[in-house]
Amino acid sequence: MLAMLFDRVGEPLREATVETPRPGPGQVLLAVRACAVCRTDLHVIDGDLTRPKLPLILGHEIVGAVEAVGDGVDTSFKPGERVGVPWLGWTCGACDYCTSGRENLCDQARFTGYDLDGGYAEYAVADARYCFPIPEGYADVQAAPLLCAGLIGYRSYRMTGDAERLGIYGFGGAAHIITQVARHQGRRIFAFTKPGDVEGQDFARELGAEWAGGSDETPPEDLDAAIIFAPVGSLLPTALRCTRKGGTVVCGGIHMSEIPAFPYELLWGERAVRSVANLTRRDGEEFFRVAPQAGVRTEIQSYPLESANRALDDLRDGNVRGAAVLVIDVHP
Repeated sequence: MLAMLFDRVGEPLREATVETPRPGPGQVLLAVRACAVCRTDLHVIDGDLTRPKLPLILGHEIVGAVEAVGDGVDTSFKPGERVGVPWLGWTCGACDYCTSGRENLCDQARFTGYDLDGGYAEYAVADARYCFPIPEGYADVQAAPLLCAGLIGYRSYRMTGDAERLGIYGFGGAAHIITQVARHQGRRIFAFTKPGDVEGQDFARELGAEWAGGSDETPPEDLDAAIIFAPVGSLLPTALRCTRKGGTVVCGGIHMSEIPAFPYELLWGERAVRSVANLTRRDGEEFFRVAPQAGVRTEIQSYPLESANRALDDLRDGNVRGAAVLVIDVHP
């Protein structure tokens, strides 16, 4: 099969022909139809996340069709059925975290496109426990960003509670999905982009943000909560300054640059700061019910599998509106 391989930090992905994997016990083999490109992939390539298996097939927002199933897999997985594979690819199922509904914190967890080969390839294997049925009404390329931008975004959004005035810092793949959910639920969105990113601000307004500006600007009202999707540590004190007493700032990324020192008065007043780690299957089950109800539609820029390096460069340079998605069209 064709795959795009990551060999070492600082080098572009390498196009290669590798052996098609076979499903082991508890796994399914998928013919990959689409795989979204995530900023976490950039963190792997840049060495911010330091322990990927090498060589590695990146990609953890996979939409594929079931080709074969391994021993012990639920017979409900039918050939040709569309399923999605997220970042969280395996957990032990036995530790305190797993048995208390916090499998996202499992110390032995393995992650798709990091510890496990992912979807920048024509085929992929995945743990059947961590495959989600794709809701009807979503084309493959539209569904792919829901598997991380949507799921991690939704977990971040849930942590803001019932905040009416919600600030979102970094208006990319996750933000454009969660804005649609939040507006459907009656929240007011205040969107923050890189200073001067007029196109990104216009995009946020198109999706229902009532105010959009640069991250160096102050919104017209104090926020009840904020989500930081951009991997920029200096945005934490910025968001705290804009959040009212009792509010929450959620850091929604797996990696963030160093957070600078800030005065205690920004945190005082019972403001809370918390991070989001991975996802649980419950997040997926809830989100894939909510997304169709909210009418969530993903805006995508598609690329052939062989152009994965160009997609990554476009994402790094801020030249992607919505989400970048690799399309694998060799399957009937």
